[in-house]
Amino acid sequence: MEALKSEGMSRVAVDYVEGILQPKPTCDTWDQIQSFQARPDDLLISSYPKAGTTWIQEIVDLIQNGGDVKQSQRAPTHERFPFIEWTIPSRGLSGLKQANAMTSPRMLKTHLPFHLLPPSFLEKNCKMIYVARNPKDSMVSYYHFHRMNRNLPAPGSWEEYFESFQAGKVCWGSWYDHVKGWWQAKDQHRILYLFYEDMKENPKHEIQKLAEFIGKSLDDKLLDIILYHTSFSIMKQNPMANYTSVANEHMNQSISPFIRKGFQCFLLVIILKELSNISYSLRSFLSIQKKNRIDNEGFWEKNNLRNHR
Repeated sequence: MEALKSEGMSRVAVDYVEGILQPKPTCDTWDQIQSFQARPDDLLISSYPKAGTTWIQEIVDLIQNGGDVKQSQRAPTHERFPFIEWTIPSRGLSGLKQANAMTSPRMLKTHLPFHLLPPSFLEKNCKMIYVARNPKDSMVSYYHFHRMNRNLPAPGSWEEYFESFQAGKVCWGSWYDHVKGWWQAKDQHRILYLFYEDMKENPKHEIQKLAEFIGKSLDDKLLDIILYHTSFSIMKQNPMANYTSVANEHMNQSISPFIRKGFQCFLLVIILKELSNISYSLRSFLSIQKKNRIDNEGFWEKNNLRNHR
């Protein structure tokens, strides 16, 4: 595919790998990604894009280093947690190279659907953390992320993006397939399945759950430190977490900040502001006609996904 263009500057080319849309550099290195060698003590954090991944990464880093804030600010998030399938050839950046150069224990990140994980993560029985966020908020956040991130395709108009997201024709594929695939795998592998909404409602409980899964103990003082330094207001100002260290030519935060709002506002605000010109009704938007359609009422609610934790 030709590189997409937006605002006069070229965007990354995209293509399909095993039916999932990906940036072309990821497609070009797919064999290396699949042959990546995990280590038994690796900790992998996964999510569909814009589901609170960076938030979880910051929490995990503080848990791992005992609440040492200075240690967690040793480098930007994307350097502390190599993004295994991500590569920017023009900058010589490769998540695989970063990960292979790290000493153990490593903390890694992916947005890959479960069925496309490098097999070594399962062979080595690695611990994996998955975070799911409801599709409506994920979609809006992902749309704005596309707008500001030139290493992703230009999203087009909101109406065009809405159609693409609904059909699963965005990078990393269908939201529905992604959250369902990881959900179905969670009882067969060492996967802690979290929900963004639970993190917002009761962060203390969820952080303790994370610590227990990792194998760490948190006293009240340490828990309060982690809560404070991973709060929305603090992370938004933290240059090691808000991606302001990335040049504007790659992430233009004057278009949209990397950390935008941090709360669920879709039903009360976003529908009115951002869906007002879409011909589809909300009922049509939420109903599931095909497996790859957005499935808030079907998979998220009818199967009581959050109530099975």
